Amino acid sequence: MAPRFPLFVDLRGRKAVVVGGGPIALRRVKGLVECGAAVTVISPALARPVEGITHLPRPYRPGDLEGAFLAVAATDDRAVNRQVGEEARAAGIPVSVADCREECTFFFPALCTGSGLVAGVVGDGSDHHKTALAAQRIRKALEGLE
Repeated sequence: MAPRFPLFVDLRGRKAVVVGGGPIALRRVKGLVECGAAVTVISPALARPVEGITHLPRPYRPGDLEGAFLAVAATDDRAVNRQVGEEARAAGIPVSVADCREECTFFFPALCTGSGLVAGVVGDGSDHHKTALAAQRIRKALEGLE
């Protein structure tokens, strides 16, 4: 697989739909909120409360991605994640599907910020520990620039 091109986009005020309310989904939500996205989370429950989002406390339904700039499927249900990915791709909405890299049109990076800089780290999906370690080291380097 060819490496992904690191594209940085302005999310301020743009609608991002995250389907799922567990720890992985909420990590994605945190990054999107920090980047200014207007985040809607669709999930019967949230692992913890999150400020600055719209929460629809129910399961995902077809049509929920209408008006979205990007989408994230991060539930613990393979069928739901696949459905979100299919709807997003059919509508031309970039989508990250947490449990299937082949269904992603973008990979959600580990965000590293500091000193007015932003870096994103993604791997090929084969070693999440290595990606997390690289992100940790980059965050430390950015802190050292302040």
